[in-house]
Amino acid sequence: MNFEASRRITELTAYAFAEVDRKVDELRGRGIDPIDFGVGDPTVPTPEVAREALKRAADTRARAGYPSYVGAPEFRAAAASWMTRRFGIDVDPDTEIASSAGSKECVFHAPLAFVNPGDEVLVPSPGYPPYARGTEFAGGSAVAYPLSPEAGYLPDPEFLTDERLRRAKMLWINYPNSPSGAVASLDVLTALADRCRANDCLLVSDEAYADIWFTDEPPPSALQAGLEGVLSVFSLSKRSAMTCYRVGWIAGDERALTAYKKLKTNVDSGTPTFVQDAAIAALGDETHVEEFREEYRRKRDLLCAALTDAGLPDCTPESALYIWQRLPAGMSSVEFATRLLDPEIAVVTTPGAWLGDEIEGYGNPGEGHVRFALVPSIEDCEIAAEKIRRLVL
Repeated sequence: MNFEASRRITELTAYAFAEVDRKVDELRGRGIDPIDFGVGDPTVPTPEVAREALKRAADTRARAGYPSYVGAPEFRAAAASWMTRRFGIDVDPDTEIASSAGSKECVFHAPLAFVNPGDEVLVPSPGYPPYARGTEFAGGSAVAYPLSPEAGYLPDPEFLTDERLRRAKMLWINYPNSPSGAVASLDVLTALADRCRANDCLLVSDEAYADIWFTDEPPPSALQAGLEGVLSVFSLSKRSAMTCYRVGWIAGDERALTAYKKLKTNVDSGTPTFVQDAAIAALGDETHVEEFREEYRRKRDLLCAALTDAGLPDCTPESALYIWQRLPAGMSSVEFATRLLDPEIAVVTTPGAWLGDEIEGYGNPGEGHVRFALVPSIEDCEIAAEKIRRLVL
């Protein structure tokens, strides 16, 4: 039997984080146990409050049947309550929230609800690959905009002109930012939301790292700039180390949510209700989040001190769980990441070039950086820090 994969599949380049996993497997195949800073998958246990709720829910939901396409009422209410506590905003759980299988599902599928073939979608570079991949699978054209250290990794108004916004159906932003750890102020988010509304461009904000910050004040949400024309995506994956549970939600403009919900009923059958019960418990507990934040801060400080001792620029992040390390002039991200894979070091990172797209006049904004995901244990971070200090650059 002869068959061919679709053009969309055959034309896909390698997914950055799958490539990182492949590098890890290569090292292990050679008998080397690397310290893996490559993929942002927390290694701390899911908090007990969520695990216990899941166990109970497996029994209480024994006859639950299919879950709601858009989330159980009690989950949507818990998400709305958390948003009020966290951001001081009121979101209607019945009309302005829908559950998701983590943030990736929202990111990848959202363009299918809004993008027609040929429509442009503005995506950050460097940034999360599914912003562009989801756009392309929807038949749209992903147009990368640069995030540079000179601009504080914030969208540059000189690039994101009104003309570009008018041409675009959607603008993706991500603050707290992966990979840079930058935080956008409410003034910045409000200015972006106002400009998007004026140009009929839907603003979609990926806020998967909303609860991981190291600044004096917690980062704001784009929804604080008003719900009209704005959607925000949230996840329990990083906040509560629930990557395996695949649970989150999307919230914002009711009209946009109506389109997204219509899509969702045709895509899947909803997040398992017992998983939503675990998420409700996690959203009601802030103690574990504070403990996670402090642990990420310790890891950040260990690695950043070692990197500066090795002669690299200080790139201490304000938020998220990554270090976006700038490299010496003339050294490529793949070259540096490869040096760290030396068996004497065996530290896995993600080359910044893999997270960026070429932009005319800007090159690849991810080049000249590597990303460290602060997910290994404190002990492994200490070992890695000592190895990094001995680097000769």
